Amino acid sequence: MNITICFERLDPAPWVLGLQQAFPEAAVSAWAPGAPPADHAIVWAPPQRFIDEQTLGGQTCDGHKGLQTLFNIGAGVDALLQLKLPPSLKVVRLDDAGMSVQMAEFVCHAVIRHFREFDGYDADTAAGKWSYRKPRSRADFAVGVMGLGVLGERVAKALQVFEFPVNGYSRSAKDLPGIRCFGGAQGLPEFLAATRVLVNLMPLTPETENILNKTTLSQLQPGAYVINVARGKHLVEEDLLALIDSGHLAGATLDVFRTEPLPAEHPFWRHPKITVTPHTSARTLREESIAQIVGKIQALQRGEPINGVVDHQRGY
Repeated sequence: MNITICFERLDPAPWVLGLQQAFPEAAVSAWAPGAPPADHAIVWAPPQRFIDEQTLGGQTCDGHKGLQTLFNIGAGVDALLQLKLPPSLKVVRLDDAGMSVQMAEFVCHAVIRHFREFDGYDADTAAGKWSYRKPRSRADFAVGVMGLGVLGERVAKALQVFEFPVNGYSRSAKDLPGIRCFGGAQGLPEFLAATRVLVNLMPLTPETENILNKTTLSQLQPGAYVINVARGKHLVEEDLLALIDSGHLAGATLDVFRTEPLPAEHPFWRHPKITVTPHTSARTLREESIAQIVGKIQALQRGEPINGVVDHQRGY
């Protein structure tokens, strides 16, 4: 069995070595143009040429079926699905691999920083001012988590520890203990109206692109705060800026952007009510990812179903 690795802007060497150690019966190599097709591939932002060469449009003259499984090392597969992929190619995303706890840390930090007004304390400290702010009520700060996949569910559960009321929204309704869940297009307005802090963890699909716009963000409670840790294309940037400047929104923490790195001239950098972080809310952990991928390949060899298989039509 052959496994190939194709990364853009990432060094594949540590992954090749890690896979060889974890799966010694497999032949593992980094992809180069013209390489023969492998059975399985581990990718991040591969070029179309990689897909074309590895899939071959079917079976080769020596009986090799071409690439069978494509493992994406990120949680989102939106960029991958923009390529021309054969319908038969199984695309698999990571279930977690250490990312959910990182995401929970990041979101809880952002929520608590806003709730406790630490930005204001920082400004006062820098000015040499000893200040006091009246404690806020958690009951008034319902946190709404858009997207209740592996990451979203972990974030929602983590927020419960701090006794915030937690709302959850997903395309199909879910039932999670202690979380007020909303589902479908008909449930979105009610979810937004019940939310004071919005956390976006939706998958990016044609239906969810630009979902954070003037119409939806205006339905949040007055003084609401926005945390986007999913994809930059979910957010209409001009609408967010206008709603913050009008006073309807209190501010935002943004980890993802339409253009990355964020251009130096972008207004987000300088806006006093926007916190920018460099797409670092949850990073792929190599050892955990390798262990998960090896386990899934072994399950496929045994003819067993695996988690994380992407529906090409739905986009997740």
